[in-house]
Amino acid sequence: MSSTQALKSRIRSVQSTKQITKAMQLVAASKMRRAQEATKLSSPYTLAARQLLTALSTHSAVREHPLFVKRPVKTRLLIVVASDRGLAGAYNSNIFRLYANELKIDDKAGIRNTTITIGRKASQFVTRIKDTEVLGVYEELSDRPGESQLHAILESVRTLFTSGEVDAVDVLYTDFINSVRQDAVMRRVLPAGFEPANEPGVASDVLYEPSVETVLDGIAYRLVGAQIYQALLDARASEHSMRMMAMKSATDNASDLIDDLTLAMNKARQSAITQELAEISGGVEALND
Repeated sequence: MSSTQALKSRIRSVQSTKQITKAMQLVAASKMRRAQEATKLSSPYTLAARQLLTALSTHSAVREHPLFVKRPVKTRLLIVVASDRGLAGAYNSNIFRLYANELKIDDKAGIRNTTITIGRKASQFVTRIKDTEVLGVYEELSDRPGESQLHAILESVRTLFTSGEVDAVDVLYTDFINSVRQDAVMRRVLPAGFEPANEPGVASDVLYEPSVETVLDGIAYRLVGAQIYQALLDARASEHSMRMMAMKSATDNASDLIDDLTLAMNKARQSAITQELAEISGGVEALND
C-alpha cells in the first residue's frame, strides 16, 4: 500500500511539472510568433544595408572613412548574444561553443580579443573564462530593443573601432532560419563592407554631396546598427523557438512518465488486491478445516 501511495505522490508531482512546462510552451510559442514577424520584417532592410555597405567599400573615396578602414587584425571585439534565462534547450550552449572556438582560433593566431556580452547567461559564462576581458554587459533587453538600448551598444562598438582599440568587430548570435532550425553563427560588422553583394548596388562613378564624410557619417553608422539590431532580433526569435521546443519535449516526457507511473501504480494495486484475496481465501479454508 505504501508503494501505491508513493506512486500517487509522484504522479501528482509530475502532473504539476507538466502543467508548468505546458504553460511555458504556450508563452514561448506566443512570443516566438511576434519575434518571428519582427525579424522577417527587418530582414530585407538588413540585407540591403549589408549589400550597400559592401558596394560602398569598393570606392577609393570611402576606404579612408573610419568605419571602413581595414587594418591587420591584432585585437578583435566579440559581441556574444545569449539569453537572460535558461530552459531553452541548446540555445546558449551552441553560442558558448562557437565563442570558445573563436577564442582558440585567436589564441593560435596571436590575436588579442575583448568581449561584450548581451544576456545574463552570456555574462555568467564569459566571466568564468580565465584571462577574458569583458568591456560591456547588457542584460534584460526587450524582444525589440529600443533606440536607447541599441545606441548604447552601437556607440561603444564605434568608439572602440574608430579609436583603433580593436581592428574588427564580430557578432556571435543564433540565426533564425525557421521554427525548427536555428544556427549559431558569427557575422562581421566592422570594418563595414564585408560580404559580397549580389546586386551592383552603387555605381562606380557615384558623386557624394555635400561630401563623402558627411554622407557616410549619416548612413554608415545606421547601416552597421541595422545589422546588430537584426542579430538581436534573430537571436530572440531563436531563443523563443528553442524554448518552445524544449518545453514541448518536457511536456511530452512528463506525459509518458505519468503513463508509466500510472501503469506501475495499477500493477501495484492489482498485486495488493490479489494478495488480500489470497489471504482471505486462505483464512476461509483454514476455518473450514
